[in-house]
Amino acid sequence: MARMHVVLSGYYGFNNEGDEAILTAIIQSLREINQGIDLTVLSNDPRSTASKHQVQAVNRWKLKDVSNALKTADGLISGGGSLLQDKTSMKSVPYYSGIMRIAKWHKKPVFVYSQGIGPVDHPISKWIVKSTLNKVDQITVRDHDSQQLLTSLGLKKDSIIVPDPVFGLDARTFSSKWVERAGITGPFVTVSVRDWPSDQPFKERIAGCLDGLVSEGYSVVFVPFHGEEDYQTSKEVAGLMDKDSYVMTADIPMEEKIAVIRESALLIGMRLHSLIFASIVYTPFVALSYDPKVDSFAKLMDQPVGGHVNHGNWDESSLLEMVKRQLAELDDVQQLLKDRAVIQQAKAVETAEMAIKTFE
Repeated sequence: MARMHVVLSGYYGFNNEGDEAILTAIIQSLREINQGIDLTVLSNDPRSTASKHQVQAVNRWKLKDVSNALKTADGLISGGGSLLQDKTSMKSVPYYSGIMRIAKWHKKPVFVYSQGIGPVDHPISKWIVKSTLNKVDQITVRDHDSQQLLTSLGLKKDSIIVPDPVFGLDARTFSSKWVERAGITGPFVTVSVRDWPSDQPFKERIAGCLDGLVSEGYSVVFVPFHGEEDYQTSKEVAGLMDKDSYVMTADIPMEEKIAVIRESALLIGMRLHSLIFASIVYTPFVALSYDPKVDSFAKLMDQPVGGHVNHGNWDESSLLEMVKRQLAELDDVQQLLKDRAVIQQAKAVETAEMAIKTFE
C-alpha cells in the first residue's frame, strides 16, 4: 500500500510563533494517526521548515513547484490560522484560495483545517472565498463567527466548528530554565503584546497595570510571539513602566515560551496564540482584544477581556482590578479553564482524523 502524501498550506515559514505552533500541532496530530504519512509544507522559508519539522518543504511563492507537489499528493490541507481574510492584506484571499484551486485542478481533495475566516470586506474577496470553498471537500472552522460569516457569504457547503489545532500539542514535555536564569524567585505574570494602530494610549494603560502588579509583589515577564516585531513592542511597553520587568528575546524556542507561561500565575495577552498557549497549560488569562477572534476565544474559555485597544472604556486601574480578581480566585479560575481546555484538547485530535479520512 502506497504511503499517504499530504500538502500543507498556511502562513508557514514567517517566524510567527502562533502559526509555527499550528504547523507543529497539525504535523504531530497527523503522525499520531498515520505514522508513515509523507508531508510537504508550502513555506516562505523551506529550508528552515524542512529541518525544524522533518518534512519536505517547497517555496510557497514558486507556483510551478507548488503545482508539482500537489500533482503527486493525496490531498491538500489548507490551514489553520486566519488565512482567508482581507484585513492585513488584500493578497491573502487570492493566494490561499489559489492554492486550493490548483489542488482541485489536479482533482485532489481539499480539507480546510480549523481556519478562522474573516474579516472579508471587499466584494471581490467575498466572491473568491465563496466560489473556492463551495468546491472543497470538507470545511472545519475554529469559531462560531467564522461559521456565521461563511453562511452570510451564501456558502452552500456546511462547516464544522473544531478547536484551534494548537490544542493538539502535548505541552507536558516542554521545559525551560529561563526563569531560573533570569533570577526570578517569586510569583510572576507573563505578558504578550503586539503593535496595533490605535488612537487610544493602550500601551500606557498596560504599563500602568503592570506597575501595579509589581507593587503587589509580582514580577512581569514579556513573551514576544511574532519575532522582532513583538520584541520591540514588548521593549516599548516595558520602557513605559516605572518599575523593572523582564523581556524574553524573540529567538527563544516556542516550547520554552510555553513552559514559561505554564510557570506563571497568569497571562495578560493580546496575541490569540498566547491565550491558546496559556489554555493548553491551564494558566488563567486576561485578554486584551484587537480583533473579534480574541473575544471569541476568551468567551469559549470563560476568561475575561480587559479591554479593546481601540476603545476608551477601560484604563490601567480597571485592568489591574480585573487581573487582581483573577489572581485572588486562582484555583477556581484555573479549574474552570482546565475543564474547558480538556474538552478542546480531546476534540483537536478528531480534526486530524477527519482530514485523513478525506484523503483515504
